[in-house]
Amino acid sequence: MSENKIISIDIASVLKNKAPNTKVPKFLVNYLRRIVHEKEVNTLLQEMGTLKNLEFIEASLKYLNISISMEGKENLPHGGLYIFAGNHPLGGLDGISTGLLLGKEYDDKIRFFSNDILMNLEPLKELFIPVNKVGAQSKKYADEMQKLYQSDNHLITYPSGMCSRKINGKITDLEWKKNFISKATEYQRDVVPVYFDGRNSNFFYNLANLRKFFKIKVNIEMLYLVDELYKQKGNHFTLKVGKPIPWQTFNKSKTQAEWAEWVREIVYKMA
Repeated sequence: MSENKIISIDIASVLKNKAPNTKVPKFLVNYLRRIVHEKEVNTLLQEMGTLKNLEFIEASLKYLNISISMEGKENLPHGGLYIFAGNHPLGGLDGISTGLLLGKEYDDKIRFFSNDILMNLEPLKELFIPVNKVGAQSKKYADEMQKLYQSDNHLITYPSGMCSRKINGKITDLEWKKNFISKATEYQRDVVPVYFDGRNSNFFYNLANLRKFFKIKVNIEMLYLVDELYKQKGNHFTLKVGKPIPWQTFNKSKTQAEWAEWVREIVYKMA
């Protein structure tokens, strides 16, 4: 491996980049540093910072004593280009785990959409196509997405746009957006449904529901996703792969929103 400079993250710098005209109090910055485990993440990056992409993911999961497995491997298609669409129960760990399992099957030809804040993780930067969840979606991001759909990479997407919440006592995704249906037909990519078995802590879901109750628009619970990741130490997770859905399926007999809901139902039946 070539010698690289030490990679680290700095919450203050991330906040400044995301909100350059906002002065964040020092006590709040220090609190955020604790809940995103800045010190532990930087230790991880320093120990494994020369690794990239799938190698980094695999080493990180080992570091956290997290194991993963796949069911339905026989359903994985070959010979075309695919969009893997799945539920999003954990908000990070599910994405990188799915990327690792599928990346091994497709010779690293796997990319996935991600919150643009995760682009600050340099070892994974090449795997992510950022989606700006905080602020305006830039033309640069839109152009990168188009290039990705035109590439020979298989894509992982989470149509809900954010991780699952607890609704009426049940942990489930929010409404699936129709974009992956329109892209599947436009770029003639079959859709492969995948289900990831996992959940966050009750604290996370209670905080999300409390925010909603008080009609707070800022996604406060997102700040705790790294903390949720560290709570998963020692756990095992399973990715279930369903049968591919040909892109021609998504005809005008349903609206694209209805097709998105149809695929969502298929994914949850796999549970």
